[in-house]
Amino acid sequence: MEQKQNTEQRKRLEKQIRFIIEVDKVKNIFRQTYLADGQRKENDAEHSWHLALSAVLLKEHMKEEVDLAKVMIMVLIHDLVEIDAGDTYAYDAAGAATKREREVKAATRIFGLLPEDQGAYFRSLWDEFEEYETADAKFAHLLDNFQPLLLNDASEGRSWEEHGVHKSQVCRRNERIPDTSEIVWEKMLEIMDKHIAEGHLKAD
Repeated sequence: MEQKQNTEQRKRLEKQIRFIIEVDKVKNIFRQTYLADGQRKENDAEHSWHLALSAVLLKEHMKEEVDLAKVMIMVLIHDLVEIDAGDTYAYDAAGAATKREREVKAATRIFGLLPEDQGAYFRSLWDEFEEYETADAKFAHLLDNFQPLLLNDASEGRSWEEHGVHKSQVCRRNERIPDTSEIVWEKMLEIMDKHIAEGHLKAD
């Protein structure tokens, strides 16, 4: 009995190690957002770490109670699908058309590497994030949208300027943020208006 348990535990460990090594690839998925110093673009691993840390700090500003540990896991895994699907820029309409199909296929493969229970849990969190209905998912989305805006601000609107982004596009992408946190939304608007005045973000 003990030997059987040990064998099963080893199999489980091997699957977990395979997943850990596979997701190392996320360090090579680069986003369109520049680091605060503007020297280079951030990668998905850096983005996800930044969101997890921000979750701890910004929880107090949410309208609804959230499960912090769950949100932290959610933001740490939400972009793992980009290992297969690639990063789709927030304002890339053509890429957005196929994004869902590419990412669902990737989620099935990547989370399928794990032991069944852990794979199912991660997949359920990824699905919850994508559905954007629960308080936890809303907080995770706020973090996912607020962090690049803060980096755009710190890097003098570099990404917005390069892509010719309009305020209406940023507002449309963030239209659900006021229902999650009014104070964060007010700060986002303040940042947008600042960069319109500085010529980095286009007014409509």
